[in-house]
Amino acid sequence: MKRSRYSEEQIIGILAEHEAGAKCADLCRKHGMSEGTFYAWKAKFGGMTVSDAKRLKALEDENAKLKKLLAEQMLDVAAMKELLSKKW
Repeated sequence: MKRSRYSEEQIIGILAEHEAGAKCADLCRKHGMSEGTFYAWKAKFGGMTVSDAKRLKALEDENAKLKKLLAEQMLDVAAMKELLSKKW
């Protein structure tokens, strides 16, 4: 996954500037990003505080670890089933 050059704090700060009345085009030019990126951030981080964003990041990391563990367990189970299904 591509890493953003902006931290969650910076993204929320940019969105706060927009809520304060700055225009989207001006913010995009000032921070060097596209309007598509801005609206994607707004969809993901709109209405969040910095602590909410940090909690979201922690939950996403934990979810990724759990998915990896589940995939490994499923591979182990499939290998065991294959091994036990063979006739000796």
